[in-house]
Amino acid sequence: MAQFYKRLPRFQYLLPKTLEEALSFLKEHKEAARLFAGGTDLIPQLKKREVDIPRYLVDLKGIPGLDSIAFDEKAGLKIGPLATINAIKDSPYVRDHYPSLFQAASSMASPQVRNRGTFAGNICSAVPSADSAPALLALEASVRLLGQKGEREVPMDKFFIGPRKTVLEAGEMLLEIKVSRPKPGSRNVYLKLSPRHSMDLAIVGVAVAATCDGGVCKDIKIALGAVAPTPIRVPAAEKILEGNRITPEIIEEASQNAAAQCSPIDDHRASLEYRRDMVYILARRALNNVLTK
Repeated sequence: MAQFYKRLPRFQYLLPKTLEEALSFLKEHKEAARLFAGGTDLIPQLKKREVDIPRYLVDLKGIPGLDSIAFDEKAGLKIGPLATINAIKDSPYVRDHYPSLFQAASSMASPQVRNRGTFAGNICSAVPSADSAPALLALEASVRLLGQKGEREVPMDKFFIGPRKTVLEAGEMLLEIKVSRPKPGSRNVYLKLSPRHSMDLAIVGVAVAATCDGGVCKDIKIALGAVAPTPIRVPAAEKILEGNRITPEIIEEASQNAAAQCSPIDDHRASLEYRRDMVYILARRALNNVLTK
C-alpha cells in the first residue's frame, strides 16, 4: 500500500501571470507539465505516487480573473477554474438558481479543503465519486476548454472518458464551467450517501433536474456518481418519466431502472449490491423531491 506521508517528489514550480504564458509553457513541455489550482487532489496523489510525476507544476493562481462566479438571466452561470468550492457554496446565484450545485459543494470535504479546492479541479481529476459531476451532468452543463489551437466547448456528458480520464488534450486547460439558466418551474437536487457526509467520498451520489407542469413531467435529467467508471446519466430512466403523469408507481419504476443501469464496484467501502440498492433509494427520494413537492 502506498504511504500517504511520503515527501513530495522533485519538480519545478511555475507561477504564470497570464493565460498566454501558461498555455505557451504547456505547449512547450506537453506531458512534462501539470496544471493545478487548489492542489487538493494533485498534491496527495503526488505524495502517494499515484500519478506520473511531472517535471513542472504550473500554478494557475497567479492569473487574475479566473476565480469568477457570474450569473446572467439569459446566459446562466459561469464558473471560473479558480472559483473555490466554498465560493460556489456561498454564492447567492448558486443558492437561488442551482440548489443541486449548492448541495454538492456543501457535501465536499472539510471547510479547509473547500477553501482551496475547486469545481474545475474536481471534474478534471475525473474520479467516479466526484460530487460536483452528477449535479453538473443533470443540469446539462458544459466546459469551455482553451489550448494553443483555440477554444472548444464540450458537453459535460462527453467530458469524462474513464476513471481519472477526460477529453482534455496535452496543452489544454479548462477555462470555464457553463450552466444554462434553469427553465421556469424547474427544480434540481443532489443527494449523497457517505459514512461521514462531507468528510468521506460518496458511496453513491444522485442528481436530478426536472420540470413538472400540471403533474406531468416535461423534462428530466438523472445523473449518478460513484457507481460506474465515470459519472453517468441514465437516459432509460429519464424516458420512463418524460411526458408522463407523475405517480408513485412511475417514480418506483424509474428508480428501479436507474439502479439497474449502474455498474458499481465491490470494495471495502461498500458492496456492489449495497451501492445498487442505495441508487434506487436515493433516486426515488430525489425524484419525489423534484416532481411531487
